[in-house]
Amino acid sequence: MDLDLTDAQKSLRDQARDIAAREIAPGAAEIDRQQHFPRRAIDCLAKSGMLGVTVPSAQGGLGQGTLACALMIEELGSACASTAAISALQNLLVCEPILRFGTQAQQRFWLPGLASGGKLGCFALTEPDGGSDLDGLASLARREGDAWVLRGTKSFVTAGPQAQVALVFASTPSGDKTSLSAFLVPTDLPGISFGPAQDKLGLRGAVSATMTIADARLPAGALLGTQGCGLDVIRFAVEGGRIGAAALSVGIARAAFTAATHYAIDRRTKGAPIAEHQAIQFKIADMSTHIDAARLLTWRAASSRDEGAPLGAQASMAKLVASEVASRAASDAVQILGGNGCLADYPVERHFRDAKVMEIYEGTSEFQRLGIASVLLKE
Repeated sequence: MDLDLTDAQKSLRDQARDIAAREIAPGAAEIDRQQHFPRRAIDCLAKSGMLGVTVPSAQGGLGQGTLACALMIEELGSACASTAAISALQNLLVCEPILRFGTQAQQRFWLPGLASGGKLGCFALTEPDGGSDLDGLASLARREGDAWVLRGTKSFVTAGPQAQVALVFASTPSGDKTSLSAFLVPTDLPGISFGPAQDKLGLRGAVSATMTIADARLPAGALLGTQGCGLDVIRFAVEGGRIGAAALSVGIARAAFTAATHYAIDRRTKGAPIAEHQAIQFKIADMSTHIDAARLLTWRAASSRDEGAPLGAQASMAKLVASEVASRAASDAVQILGGNGCLADYPVERHFRDAKVMEIYEGTSEFQRLGIASVLLKE
């Protein structure tokens, strides 16, 4: 892997860093407190093309790759995890699957709007009873002439109430067999509705809700890919989603590290900064070392994806390590701030909650370990 970033990648990273500091960070605490969708921040990203990083320039995007997207997400995540989560969703879980599996007509219809921010997308896989168990999806799409009739319930649909299109997965019976298929579902269709925002521990501005689909009638052109290729769409999308989650986790960890080091330098006891205490120095050293390691794993997975190389367990490794590094860094930051770390007046309390969500978001740590072991034991 080449660790030298291209000029285009550096430019996008620096632009995202500037937007994060100037436009996003000042409102992050209020977005979290009020559970408000970060509309202003998302509009700002849209104007900069950051909602379609991998979308070709001919279709309104920046025409860059997964590594460039990960660089952007880390910068945004260091300012507002909710905003970064929405940008990762739009880029890696909506635009990317359309690019890979969509017809030319689907790409022409959806990608320019998604890349420009005129349309937002959401990813609807998880269900209330079966979670993300692919063998137990209760959502069902049946063919009626040239149309599909879709029904089911999806939970934890991030940005669903704000989205214009949902990538929905459902069982599709054919004869005596049932397969899994993916659909691009306009959210304004009759039969589509969203429940109230779920009151989450973290990523509170990345509003999630339950999506109810009551016999929504879809045109035949709503099928993404071919009937029965839903598993392929999921694997591809989730691989990108895990890289995005890893980058977001690195951003959260970095924010916790920065807040903790600044506090340690400024906070004085007995006339000296607490940064002079060895116990504090050990935590600071570990935080920085682990963050660098998580970032490198994330870059490796993103670079492999850009090169078209088989990732194996790389995306899961990056997501596992980065999310646990974020959780540990945020916990250490709270410890360094002591009582102040438990107050909403200080950002590490928010980082602590966001980081914990990252150990569950896009697949729990336990699930990632199972996947990694499965790959390794086949080698």
